[in-house]
Amino acid sequence: MTRPTVCIVGGGMITQVQILPSFYQLQRLGVVGDIHVCALDSTPLKALAGDEMLKRAFPNQSFTAHPSLETDPSKKFPDMFKEVVAKLPKHSIVVVAMPDQLHYVVLQEAIKYEHHICCVKPLVLKYAQAIEIEEQAYEKGLVIGVEYHKRLDDRALVARRQYREGLFGEFKMGHAELNEPYYYRHSNFMNWCTCENSDMFTYVGCHYVDQVHFITGLMPSAISVYGIKDSYPNGNEGYLWTDARVIWENGACLHVTNVMGYPDQGPGGNFQGLRMYCAGKDRNGMLVHNDQYRGLEYCYVTDSVDGKYYHEPSPDYFKYIDLGGGGLVPVGYGYRSIDYIVRNISKAIAASEGATENQSLKKRQELIKQFDADGVMATPANSAYNELVMEAGRLSITDGGKEVTITYGDKAGVKIK
Repeated sequence: MTRPTVCIVGGGMITQVQILPSFYQLQRLGVVGDIHVCALDSTPLKALAGDEMLKRAFPNQSFTAHPSLETDPSKKFPDMFKEVVAKLPKHSIVVVAMPDQLHYVVLQEAIKYEHHICCVKPLVLKYAQAIEIEEQAYEKGLVIGVEYHKRLDDRALVARRQYREGLFGEFKMGHAELNEPYYYRHSNFMNWCTCENSDMFTYVGCHYVDQVHFITGLMPSAISVYGIKDSYPNGNEGYLWTDARVIWENGACLHVTNVMGYPDQGPGGNFQGLRMYCAGKDRNGMLVHNDQYRGLEYCYVTDSVDGKYYHEPSPDYFKYIDLGGGGLVPVGYGYRSIDYIVRNISKAIAASEGATENQSLKKRQELIKQFDADGVMATPANSAYNELVMEAGRLSITDGGKEVTITYGDKAGVKIK
């Protein structure tokens, strides 16, 4: 089978800690071919190329940088990704790893030149755009996987099966929390995760809204989000403290707390978890995922690991292990999620080989429908409700936390109650 070329658009933190090492591993396994990375300027690309952990894990692998590593970092190239995407072989893989509000333009370019897509969550911020992307991609038989990586956490997959078998009863009330560390404020977040563009509920709260739907199959019907503005080091303001209430179609309520302020010296990399209470006949069910508690307690003799002496690291999301043979191997649901999306794309590429254009398109469209129905990989068709949640959340947070209702179907949309 043809090994697709990969183009990662965006060279920031998520590319460094999850996306690039995952694609390096897939390249090592012979699943994908050459890897390109595009960024606004050369600064993040130099950081990727010089990352000591990436060099140790993948000593014989590299990527093609756009712009080149030798480019003056003061020079900006906002449209260079368009040139790179246009020159890729047909049915390459474009990875969208840009700030949320820039996803749409990258998705349009990838579809224009008939490439499959892996996109960090959320796909876009508007429901109409999600539907447009879904229809355009299906017309050309292009697979789009939205990288809600918590779907590939074994906890979520086990809970999903057991909930849908009726073992927990019906979800009624719950709480979710995902609080990112304070040092994020000193990163590129200060330039894009600002009040006019996004907020902490949109950025990370969507993970747990998606996970409750993933587990239960329920659809959210109303959202209210209260946000507190805070300043970044550069003076920009962001909704860095958010509190959301999500009402579901059966009347259930999920309370979601998100902040960019978990103490940098806190024992874990962040704080996160999910608690759901469910109703049964003559007894109630409960589902608790203490995602912040990993069962590991390490105390180092240096502070070289995340700047901490005491640390409770997560072996679940993304870690490197030594299996011999040189280099290191990525493990965890962060890697499994990208692997799963790429393997699905590979099925579509394999279906195209040796077939006429019409036969190939039909086979790819059949696979897309299968992925939509399976519901494990988030696709535009099976996860567009997330865009309605994002729209409702943004409308609520910018209007002081008022409740916003969600309507589905032909007249899908959001409205302040």
